[in-house]
Amino acid sequence: MNELTIGLLGALLATNQPQAVSNIIQQQTGVAVDIAVSPEEKELREVMLADDAAQDDVNGWLREYDSQSDTNKTAAASAALNARIKARLDRVRGAYDNFLQRHPENAHGFLAYGSFLNDTGDEEGAHLQYENSMQLDPKNPAVWNNLANYYGEHSPVTKAFEYYAQAIRLKPDEPVYYQNFATTVYLFRKDAKEFYHIDEQQVFDKALGLYQQAMQLAPDNFVLATDYAESYYGIRPLRTNDALIAWTNAMSVAHTDAERQGVELHLARVKIAAGFFGQASNHLAAVTNTAFLGLKNQLYRSLTDHEHSDTNAEAVVEDKPLKTIPQLAPAGADDATNVSSWSSNLLAVPPPVRGSKPQ
Repeated sequence: MNELTIGLLGALLATNQPQAVSNIIQQQTGVAVDIAVSPEEKELREVMLADDAAQDDVNGWLREYDSQSDTNKTAAASAALNARIKARLDRVRGAYDNFLQRHPENAHGFLAYGSFLNDTGDEEGAHLQYENSMQLDPKNPAVWNNLANYYGEHSPVTKAFEYYAQAIRLKPDEPVYYQNFATTVYLFRKDAKEFYHIDEQQVFDKALGLYQQAMQLAPDNFVLATDYAESYYGIRPLRTNDALIAWTNAMSVAHTDAERQGVELHLARVKIAAGFFGQASNHLAAVTNTAFLGLKNQLYRSLTDHEHSDTNAEAVVEDKPLKTIPQLAPAGADDATNVSSWSSNLLAVPPPVRGSKPQ
């Protein structure tokens, strides 16, 4: 906690928006809790509500600090804010410690505490609490997912593969687990090749297949659809038609005009690479959001370079229509909305894995 900077903590906490009280237990532990709860679970709920409130407070302080002029952002002001944040979160840490000292067999409590520690940057502390929770309740898929996230970042990655698979076995209708599994396979292709005894193209196929399973369970999840579509940027040779189908599918589930215009940029990027210059120009013309102006101009320059390149083999690709977008199966479970927001960045940056709280 002492090493947290304002910027790091802000990035961590910005993803934790205030949640409805009725969903707190399920979000933090992956287990639904009935209205009629035991006194022990009621006490845990109160601690978790305090956790949520504290992180909401910290978000507010960080937003207030960021809104100030640079002249007010002195070293002393930063130190004072860090101290204030630490004191606020330490009270929550103490509440979890107190609860677990009195209820050392409460697996949900250890999982919730681990989620709190992970959210505040203490990944090793979170790992310990997840292990405690798993020992007490090995049938909770959320803890296997969280441990898989940890091993995907800290190794051994093969444990992450095994633990995601176990989380899916325990709860096969949770799209977040498939999405996390897909991301990890995609990121650690060498490990996946060795672990599954397959080649790189088959690794891509495995990752894409996991994404598709997640999308079948959450067909309206725009962030998931864009995560899947962005994965094609890392595949060589580019699977042009599949990438365009994926981005067209993302367009169909976009909820806002900004999301739709962001997809227009991605469609333009893929079509420039494929030599579909006329269609790419049309996609760029549809982008009017000033937030995307820099990326739009960047793609226009790329389009011009490709159109006037005598050596560019892509420029002779025939401009063929796309195949029909495959229909996804109806959702088998409630849609799991991710805490991360979609970015219009056109670089092939893999999406983050999601924590134990299916949201």
